[in-house]
Amino acid sequence: MISNNGENKMGDPIQLKDEGNKHFQAGDIDKAIECYTSAIKVCNDKKVLAVIYRNRSACFLKKENYANAASDASKAIDVDAADIKALYRRCQALEKLGKLDMAFKDVQRCATIEPKNKTFLETLRRLGADIQAKTTFSTDSRVQNMFDILLDDEMEKDKREKAANNLIVLSREDAGAERIFQNNGVPLLLNMIETGKPEMILAAIRTLSGMCTGHKARAMAIVNMVGVDKMCSIMAVDNEEVALATCNLFQCINDSLTGGDKREYGKEEALVLDASKDLKTILLSLLEMVANKKVSGHGRDQALNLLSKNVPRKNKKDQDHSRTLFTIDHGLKKILKVCGQVSELPDQLPLTDNTQLIASVLLNKLYDDLKCDPERDNFRDISKIDPNDMDKTIHAINTISGLLQGPFDVGNALVGHQGIIEMMVALCASEREVDQMVAVEALIHSSSKMSRASFIVTNGVSLLKDIYKKTKNERIKIRALVGLCKLGSAGGDDYSLRQFAEGSTEKLAKQCRKWLCNPQIDTKTRNWAIEGLAYLTNDADVKDDFVEDEIAMKAMFELAKSKDKTILYSVACILVNCTNSYEKKEIIPELVQLAKFSKQHVPEQHPKDKKDFIDQRVKRLLKAGVTSALAVMVKDRNVCFIKHALIPLALEGTEAGKVKASHALAKIASISNPEIAFPGERVYEVVRPLVSLLQTDRDGMQNYEALRSLTNLAGFSEKLRVKIVKEKALPEIENYMFEENDQIRQAATECMCNLVQDRYLQDGNDKLKLLVLLCGEDDDNLQSAAAGALAMLTAAHEKLCTKLTNVTTQWLEILQRLCIHTNPSIQHRGLVIVYNLLNSDNSELSKKLIESEMLEILSVIGKAADNPKRQDAIDAARMCLVKAMDLGLIKPFSSPS
Repeated sequence: MISNNGENKMGDPIQLKDEGNKHFQAGDIDKAIECYTSAIKVCNDKKVLAVIYRNRSACFLKKENYANAASDASKAIDVDAADIKALYRRCQALEKLGKLDMAFKDVQRCATIEPKNKTFLETLRRLGADIQAKTTFSTDSRVQNMFDILLDDEMEKDKREKAANNLIVLSREDAGAERIFQNNGVPLLLNMIETGKPEMILAAIRTLSGMCTGHKARAMAIVNMVGVDKMCSIMAVDNEEVALATCNLFQCINDSLTGGDKREYGKEEALVLDASKDLKTILLSLLEMVANKKVSGHGRDQALNLLSKNVPRKNKKDQDHSRTLFTIDHGLKKILKVCGQVSELPDQLPLTDNTQLIASVLLNKLYDDLKCDPERDNFRDISKIDPNDMDKTIHAINTISGLLQGPFDVGNALVGHQGIIEMMVALCASEREVDQMVAVEALIHSSSKMSRASFIVTNGVSLLKDIYKKTKNERIKIRALVGLCKLGSAGGDDYSLRQFAEGSTEKLAKQCRKWLCNPQIDTKTRNWAIEGLAYLTNDADVKDDFVEDEIAMKAMFELAKSKDKTILYSVACILVNCTNSYEKKEIIPELVQLAKFSKQHVPEQHPKDKKDFIDQRVKRLLKAGVTSALAVMVKDRNVCFIKHALIPLALEGTEAGKVKASHALAKIASISNPEIAFPGERVYEVVRPLVSLLQTDRDGMQNYEALRSLTNLAGFSEKLRVKIVKEKALPEIENYMFEENDQIRQAATECMCNLVQDRYLQDGNDKLKLLVLLCGEDDDNLQSAAAGALAMLTAAHEKLCTKLTNVTTQWLEILQRLCIHTNPSIQHRGLVIVYNLLNSDNSELSKKLIESEMLEILSVIGKAADNPKRQDAIDAARMCLVKAMDLGLIKPFSSPS
């Protein structure tokens, strides 16, 4: 009997557990562990097993065996996630193991379950302080170590590069930026700059940029510690990369000082609000750089770019344009001086090939930002032409060239002044090559209006021809040719306004094609040949000749694929001209008769500009490989005319050509504002080519980009959504929601959500169920798309909040997974859905949510410390808890401070 009793006792987990408890209370920890271990071996009840593991965890804590203590506590928590004793024991073990972050999460959960427990609250405060101290110490030592490596001349290059990159990365996080700042970082960065080594200067400047981003107080401090003059001197060096990095630093400072920083500074706010003095100092310093001979061409370009981006108003509704007026008062003459520089003359400012154009863009933006004619008077006050001072005259003419590329109205008005055109023509006859080059460029820019072109055709063409024939300077020769090309096309596509004799424009075009096809000629000159053709292809005879020359077309397409992107606009213009893709006003016969009766000029269409000829030209372009060139060209978002050539290609080309052109359109439509990319009614023409890509015989990338572009269009207007539906796109889009490829499914989900919100409200379909199930997928991007769609739909339609709970029994589990997701964006979407459900009229649904584990999830997230990376999710959880309190589902509590 005794033996049997002993055996029963030894096989009963409850009795073994109780025996272990007695040993523990008596202080015999080893025997307690022995009993608990025996009990674990024979216990089949999960809940009892969890208690035993929790008890043995306490024993291991006493024995200072912290790894086993944490392991046993985890096994208890696996059975019951709210086991507060096991959570706290694991917290204690993890703290001893040095895993403070993990320990903090456990005690945070304990404090959420028992918010008034002083032990938990005290542990929370202590661990929080320890983590902060450890992080601070670790970061401080890392910062110092990086500077030690960077400032050690004998250190290996690889180590210094790695330290520089680490410093830059650290500066882009607020905590890291603050540690660099607090650890004497700015003076050390200045030491790096003083080495004069470009790689050290770049690392220092990029680190300063990170430190200034989004923090007004720190940005103001750095401006005063480094000094605006010092930053300008760095940007002035003749190193394009350094100049660009310093430009970015100035931009980061400007954004922070002008309102990009949304932080609350409390008592310090009054000290950091007024940044006007620093902003004014920066503006004056940039204006000083514009005309300073000591500034490199790259530095001057960046100073002009900064002025262009930050001075004119971004929104014309904003009444304050004082920065523009200040810039004009203090810097207009300096900017005009840059426009007038002629690099071939002595004692000129250092410039790059782009400087005059950048200055012209700035002048145009400033001019557009003015409100009335008296404010614009300053623009008309430029250097007068002095026949006795040829250099001064050349500067004045070149300034007008710059204005014609920027505020055209100003330049055009100046060209109309007595003697200006005559002086340009006279300079063409000068013996000095520099005079000829400046004059030819000025003639090219000023011959945009018919009246000007007619005058120059009458007075200057013979001179341009002479220059073209006689000069040995290739730069002048090509400019003279382009000047002739532009004059020859001054009538546009109006057949009745030919400027030259029959066949002359074809001869000019033939010469341009000859230069274009010669690989021995430098790329710059060949680019000028393309520009000449951009003018001449207004003439239908030239268009036809060009598309017959397959070698010339292929040469142009190859140049379009090169790194030099300045030629893309001219290539696009040629394609627009050849395919007649420009906007054309409808000709009303009655108005034509009326114009003829009143002896007004009536434009004439060239016989070769009729539809049959256009179709033939399109086919020849496709054969020469236009679509592959366009696909490369659309990667440059600044090319605004390419899309006009693509639409006719996509609608009327060969089958292969249609697919390639449609794909190119999809690339544009997926990344652009539809209103800007396809103005007017043209945006509706884009829909059909995009829908045509949603076929199984198209490749995955074509499907994906078509879906992305349709998503963009569908989000733009109701009219576009209707157009997409009319093109019978819905079934195809829905099919792609079941595609195996995660990216395509994500794109299809987003597209369907933008298109047909109302369809989810209809009974008798599984569309909402599909969306909920997609939220439970493992792919982050797909989850994000589906959760975003569900958040938007439940916010817009309360009825869907109830419907969501009926489509699948897994809805609550899926929603909980979203809310505890490690991806902050997905977590935020899930919490917004929860808020929408709580905010609906369904009280039973709200009660069910709060009675589930969702309350614990909301409490843990909502009571977490503010964290910029997860702030959206934290705020959403807090909103949910406040809503639950408003509904009377939970009671508020107050925690001791």
